Amino acid sequence: MTIDPVKLDTVLVLGTGLVGTSIGLALRQRGVTVLLADRDLGAVRLAREMGAGQEWRLGDPVDLAVVAVPPDHVASELRGLQQLGAARFYTDVASVKARPIAAAAALGCDLSTYVASHPMAGREKAGPGAARGDLFLGRPWALCPTDEASAAAREAVLRLIELCGANAVEVAAEDHDRAVAVVSHAPHVAASAVAARLADASDVALGLAGQGVRDVTRIAGGDPGLWLGILSGNAAPVAEVLEAVSRDLSEAATALRALAQGDESAGPEVTELLKRGVAGHGRIPGKHGGPAAAYAVVQVVIGDRPGQLARLFQICDEVGVNVEDVRLEHAPGLPLGLAELSVQPDAVAVLNQALRDRGWQLP
Repeated sequence: MTIDPVKLDTVLVLGTGLVGTSIGLALRQRGVTVLLADRDLGAVRLAREMGAGQEWRLGDPVDLAVVAVPPDHVASELRGLQQLGAARFYTDVASVKARPIAAAAALGCDLSTYVASHPMAGREKAGPGAARGDLFLGRPWALCPTDEASAAAREAVLRLIELCGANAVEVAAEDHDRAVAVVSHAPHVAASAVAARLADASDVALGLAGQGVRDVTRIAGGDPGLWLGILSGNAAPVAEVLEAVSRDLSEAATALRALAQGDESAGPEVTELLKRGVAGHGRIPGKHGGPAAAYAVVQVVIGDRPGQLARLFQICDEVGVNVEDVRLEHAPGLPLGLAELSVQPDAVAVLNQALRDRGWQLP
């Protein structure tokens, strides 16, 4: 049976943190009326000033309510909204799914109007001030309908995902939680463990820090309180992944100890882990999904002053070269850095020549 698309004229966002405010900004760009609510009135005010919507007043008609609160609070907030009859349909955007759904059922929530979901997008920064209307563009957004969920509720959440520019991925709640343990939650703990070594590192070590350690530890800057709630809600799957990582690290450490004592036979064990790492990295989907494309990198020295990136991209536009990705590496103590532009291999010669002709320095 074909279901007519559900029209979302008005959406309530309960929780004006990074994700909730970003949803509001994305929907406002598509002409949707967004109503905002949060126990933190300051957060609501900032989200409103950023253009994410207007403050919700009880009784305002709403098509869909988005519960954007930590996992442990999803069920109680959902129950409260449903008791008020706040919306026709409901979703949440917490990063774990099985426990909130089970808690909602235990509280007697109406599961026919509720479809849990989770946008796979975020930043290491938190709060409405870090929100962006393009946060979800092209990103996966999981939806986890239960057997009780109505077709109309599912369509409403699919419409939300479409309006935010994300790609819907339907998955069972338990499968979702096991998956995010591998690709999100355990990596955050691993990054934190590496970053924790820097807390007591010498000034010499920190002075030698390059882009590699910044890349590995970037996500470790997240709010610990928020992440404790996320990890607690998905504790068992995350623990399983961390135990597997721990075994790999322990075996690598033992092999390296052997190498340090002159036992060259331990080398292949370390090599095998590095090879498996390369294989795993290669399986990360590219920007359009599927296998990651093999791009070439053009490096160019760039001054640390306004307008330099704009000039660089303008040259790419002039010669018809599409920049697939960009990465900046700053030079400590100097007013310059290195821009790495990922382009199609056949565009390298054209772009290099164009940059040289315009006086740019290539390493």
